[in-house]
Order: sequence, then C-alpha cells, then structure tokens
Amino acid sequence: MDLLNPPATGRWAYQMPFCSQKNDYKLLPESQQQIQTMAAKLASTGLTHARMDGHTDNYGEDSYNEALSLKRANVVADAWAMGGQIPRSNLTTQGLGKKYPIASNKTAQGRAENRRVAVVITTP
Repeated sequence: MDLLNPPATGRWAYQMPFCSQKNDYKLLPESQQQIQTMAAKLASTGLTHARMDGHTDNYGEDSYNEALSLKRANVVADAWAMGGQIPRSNLTTQGLGKKYPIASNKTAQGRAENRRVAVVITTP
C-alpha cells in the first residue's frame, strides 16, 4: 500500500515496526524523526484523524503487555502530533498486547516484528 496515497474510502492500516528495545516504549531519535515526517506528509493529504494500535511479542503477562503496548501507541501518537498538523486530541490509542501477532513468536525476528504500532486510518 502506498502510505501517501490512501484509498478514497474505507479503512487501512500501516504496520510500523516499533523501533525500540524489547520491554521498552521509547523511540530511537531516528524513529521519532521518521514518524514526524510521515505524519506531516499524511496531514498534507487532508488526514485529520488516526488511531495507533500498540502491539507486543508474546513474552510477559497479559496485563504487562497491554500496558506496554498502550505506552508504545501513545509515544507514536505524541511523535505523530509533533510532526504534523493533526492535534493530539484527534489521535486515539489502544494497547492490544500480544493478541494479534503478524509473525511467529518462536523466533527473535518474529518477536521483533510483533513489537509494533499500527497506524489505522478510516476515510469517509
């Protein structure tokens, strides 16, 4: 999917690998810059609202992973708001923990892929 040319209507999501360490929610400086650049470009297309869904790998207790994934979603939403013209109040977040893996948690690479934030856009 071309991130800067979203479909005219419908719902779409961009899976952003979380660029931090395991059990962490802080963005690396280069990741924060990439998010801000992406947010500014999407704002220029007329985007006014988005949802950030945080995810984790399968290590740890459910309550811990849900809290960690919410922190990740909030960090991305904060960076997104700083980079674009979209107010933070128009960005919602949720922490989904380990519920929706996109890769196998049996390998280090798969676990890294599951530590992500999905930017979900719904167009009219």
